[in-house]
Amino acid sequence: MKVIICGAGQVGWQIARHLSGELNDVTIVDSNPDLVRRAADTLDVQGIAGFASYPDVLDRAGARDADMIIAATYSDEVNMVTCQVAHSVFGIQRKIARLRSQSYLDAMYSDLYRREHMPIDVVISPEREVAAAAMQRLSAPAAFDTETFMDGTGQLLGISIQEDCPIVNTPLRQLTDLFSTLRSIVVGVRRDGSLFAPHAGDQLFAGDNCYVFCHVDDVNRTMEIFGKTQKKQDRVVIVGGGNVGLAVAKELESRAGRVRTKVIERDRSIAEAAAESLERTIVLNGDGLDASLLNEAGISRADALLAVTDDDKTNMLVAVRAKAEGCPLAIALINDPTLVPLMGPLGIDAYINPRSTTVSSILRHIRHGRVRQVYSIGDAEAEMIEAEVMSTSPMAGQRLRDIDFPEGVLVGGVMKGGEFLRPSGSLRIEAKDVVAIFAMADDVPEVERLLQVSIDFF
Repeated sequence: MKVIICGAGQVGWQIARHLSGELNDVTIVDSNPDLVRRAADTLDVQGIAGFASYPDVLDRAGARDADMIIAATYSDEVNMVTCQVAHSVFGIQRKIARLRSQSYLDAMYSDLYRREHMPIDVVISPEREVAAAAMQRLSAPAAFDTETFMDGTGQLLGISIQEDCPIVNTPLRQLTDLFSTLRSIVVGVRRDGSLFAPHAGDQLFAGDNCYVFCHVDDVNRTMEIFGKTQKKQDRVVIVGGGNVGLAVAKELESRAGRVRTKVIERDRSIAEAAAESLERTIVLNGDGLDASLLNEAGISRADALLAVTDDDKTNMLVAVRAKAEGCPLAIALINDPTLVPLMGPLGIDAYINPRSTTVSSILRHIRHGRVRQVYSIGDAEAEMIEAEVMSTSPMAGQRLRDIDFPEGVLVGGVMKGGEFLRPSGSLRIEAKDVVAIFAMADDVPEVERLLQVSIDFF
């Protein structure tokens, strides 16, 4: 497949890394020659320096025979015009645009993206994706990472293993015997900075971070088994009243259970706009790092703090200060993946990675065929893939123990006839079953071969 990626920033670079690693013909376009050079030097891609919306630049990038264009520059307008040029001039079939402005995303104006107007096949909103990720973090406060699958029935949980965890030093196969009715399975473990898919004989140790896939009804029991207690979030403080903070506050207002929410925003005009948009939420204008303002927001009595400003370091420091004031759960928005290892030493409970959520949402639309969802784990080290098994798949009709999965692949859950099942060696996979598969990045192409989706892109 021939793909043009416009924008060589973090998201564009990560998508290029994924697609070029799967032997697609990728060209990356950016107006910054240094970013283009970095992409061309580190990835197996071609690089073109120039403005993505210019027809001559797209022509040089090979738009005449491209299958897909992904417009992920920092400008909404450039992304929209790029898709228009790709359609009108070059006839590119599939066009994905990243749009930030809420005005462009209003459902009232969705007709704008019809083929006869502004032909964009898929609109990706980083702010909406990040707000959704923030809500998921709040729904599983004791997990450092979480994502839902299988129409909300399956959930991936990132759990930190502490010294007091009841199942430390227990082989994973024994957990299956001890908790035979629990629909949950450990699919990935990060130890000493390295992520791997564990074997049945592997044990969990204090300091490990593990990824567990389970039925949504078994989340609380799973967390208890891993030594975590789930607490209801009745009082939430949000630092940052921009698009992300505002979206989370609106979602909290719409919840059935009354959640008392306070928003702190430094910019007066943004704070005033947020106050006008919200009904029951108190908006405070000031610096989220100001101890007296945090106290005014009731941080010591809050159940959770969400730091979602546009500055990583501010988010981290706000989270640290909130923990020092007694807030039990602090979640920080972190764009720079090199800062993530500091979360543990600083005592920050969880983080949201906008790049990972945006990359995951784009990959969901790139992987065609029967792939229904993709979630990128860590720094693109692994993926959780949800897919429907086709009748032509090598998996169809086989028991799980007989399928030749690579070393770095584990099945986390199977949906059969609408029923969620915990995978076992004797479970037979049939056509139309939905499987959730954890795969290390190097093993993703083999998983796609097993699912027979790579030949069904278009």
